[in-house]
Amino acid sequence: MTHESPPNTAATRNVSASAEDAPMLVRYGRMLVADKTALVAAVFLAVMILCAILGPMLLGDLATRQNLRGRNAPPFDLSRGWAFVLGGDQLGRPLLARIIVASRNTLMVAAGAVAASFVVGTGLGLVAGYSRGRMSQIIPRLADVIMSFPSLLLAVIVLFMLEPAVGNIILVLAITRIPVYLRTARAEVLEIRERMFVQAALVMGASSRRIVLRHILPVVLPTLLTIATLDFAFVMLAESSLSFLGIGIQPPEITWGLMVSQGRPYLTSAWWLSFWPGLAIILTTLSLNLLSNWLRVALDPQQNWRLETRRSSDA
Repeated sequence: MTHESPPNTAATRNVSASAEDAPMLVRYGRMLVADKTALVAAVFLAVMILCAILGPMLLGDLATRQNLRGRNAPPFDLSRGWAFVLGGDQLGRPLLARIIVASRNTLMVAAGAVAASFVVGTGLGLVAGYSRGRMSQIIPRLADVIMSFPSLLLAVIVLFMLEPAVGNIILVLAITRIPVYLRTARAEVLEIRERMFVQAALVMGASSRRIVLRHILPVVLPTLLTIATLDFAFVMLAESSLSFLGIGIQPPEITWGLMVSQGRPYLTSAWWLSFWPGLAIILTTLSLNLLSNWLRVALDPQQNWRLETRRSSDA
């Protein structure tokens, strides 16, 4: 794989020098501002995170309060109040409040599953890639066993046997995503362990643990973080699919996928019951994909000069 080198111009050298002198957070902030599409995606995701944190506390009662007179109320009808700007559901509950409250469960399940699979998969991948003994053969076979089952089918089977609670859903989705990080980390480590700086650390007497954690992991981490951002969108869609099938989070708890499922019988008469939560899923997934593309460039030292140059030209 070849990387394009930055143009060797005075302007580019000045931009690179000033960028390297800035603190890391400031530097990445400037690169995010330089990519307007990624900036919009990051702002949208920040709003969703705030909704997930504050929404249940501020709108929890409003989201569960039934009003049969507002049953299937059409959107943009403010005669019942601002909460009904997106309409009402089959029990007269405002869809806007329910979408905001449902963001907590939807994002919490996705974040928990991605975090658990990221930590476990990366740890196993580092061991499998750096070890030259039996573990280097046993751990990849574990990933092959998990990947031999379709992830959604495995989740359906397990959740039929277990209670469809938040913890069980996170556990099932995390197990199905472990091979993604395990195989990626292992492939990266197999190549990095032969580089000169790793061999130099080994000759100087550094322990295997120090080499893996201090020298190899920082090189592998940007790739894994980019994959995790993409995987967050995949896990969120998987949770929505489970809720749509009726084996995800159960009422009175709500998720976006469950709201889409509950609005399915009313698609011909009240399309907005499924449309708005479905739109929230689409926009969040799209934002995560756009942000992952920015991360792939921003975390690559041989590519992030593009964003620095773009910021300089915009200024």
